[in-house]
Amino acid sequence: MTACGRRQSGFTLLEVVVALVIAGLALATVFRVAAENSRATLAAARYQEATARALSHLDAITVNLIPGDRDGDDGGGYHWRTLTVATDTTGKRDTAGGQQVSDSLVVTLYNVTVWVSWEEGGNTRSVHLTTERLLTTGPS
Repeated sequence: MTACGRRQSGFTLLEVVVALVIAGLALATVFRVAAENSRATLAAARYQEATARALSHLDAITVNLIPGDRDGDDGGGYHWRTLTVATDTTGKRDTAGGQQVSDSLVVTLYNVTVWVSWEEGGNTRSVHLTTERLLTTGPS
């Protein structure tokens, strides 16, 4: 056989370069998706932690309902705030002739809201939970 009749097997330089470019693009996409997935997982974990903390504060404040606005540091980069407001009542407590007159049983409806916030990526994120609770009191 002559040199002109022989064909060499293998890839050309152009084919190798194209394959490397395609592989590089595919790897870059895989790494980008993995990084976004990692950030989303971290954000979900922070929201879950904040929700658990908010539920804990909600349970604590509804044990002893005291109207008002309170806040504080919860540790781990979390900050909490609670707001308890009396929204309705079944009885009235009036003063008549120097004596307090009231119904025998007073039921008061309270609106309780808890916020838990934290800093993430230069932004403030927060979770808030709202519920209503009843408090009954007898005559004074």
